[in-house]
Amino acid sequence: MMLPNHSPLVIAEQFGTLASLYPDRIDLGLGRAPGTDPLTTGALRRDIIGSVDTFPRDVQELLYYFSPVSPGQKIRAVPGAGLNVPIWLLGSSLYSAQLAARLGLPFAFASHFAPAQLKSAVSLYREEFHPSRYLELPYVMCGLNVIAAETDADARRNFTSLQQSFINLRRGMPGQVPPPIDDIDAFCAPAERVGADYALSCAAIGSPDTVRRGLASFIEDIQPDELMITANLYSHTARLRSFEIVAQIRG
Repeated sequence: MMLPNHSPLVIAEQFGTLASLYPDRIDLGLGRAPGTDPLTTGALRRDIIGSVDTFPRDVQELLYYFSPVSPGQKIRAVPGAGLNVPIWLLGSSLYSAQLAARLGLPFAFASHFAPAQLKSAVSLYREEFHPSRYLELPYVMCGLNVIAAETDADARRNFTSLQQSFINLRRGMPGQVPPPIDDIDAFCAPAERVGADYALSCAAIGSPDTVRRGLASFIEDIQPDELMITANLYSHTARLRSFEIVAQIRG
């Protein structure tokens, strides 16, 4: 959930409902960015345009709504109060890493599309972590693009869908995931290719053996506690097969 777009009370009741329907199966990730344009942000939460950054206060307010109800408490989440809904802070910079450390919450880094500050953010979070009633030790999740197929060539071709999507987004032309193409260099200018390659550099793409080596290298380098694997592919069949291969590798 992009927290700036919604009130903490509404989120608490929405996720309280989910947690009541599916106990111990719901996590809540909180992002600081609006994730959309200013007009849409204003439509989602009308008083947010031009306001100061209230993310730390809103996170603490949300944690309060999930706590057991105190005597005389006038505002409560129904359902939500007293439920065990794990809250993660999501980020692609040092800001949320530092806040997650200070509040003693788990931290997830968006390395699958914004790798620039991955190592700095993870190090900062682990160094500054304060134990809390939510978490005794720091716990880090990292996003990773994993495109697995029977051969390296097939996986690389499937990956062109994600490359096109990213380049289109940078061109101001977001849309549905396009089908794969044979030559990504014919689709974009060299500078666009360089930018996409860097943004999507946290990735393991190829045959099962290639992906196995890529996963092992990333895990050894970053030492994450958990990985969030993404495969943003045009073909649903190819996406399922990619996840199947990863499950076999890590199973």
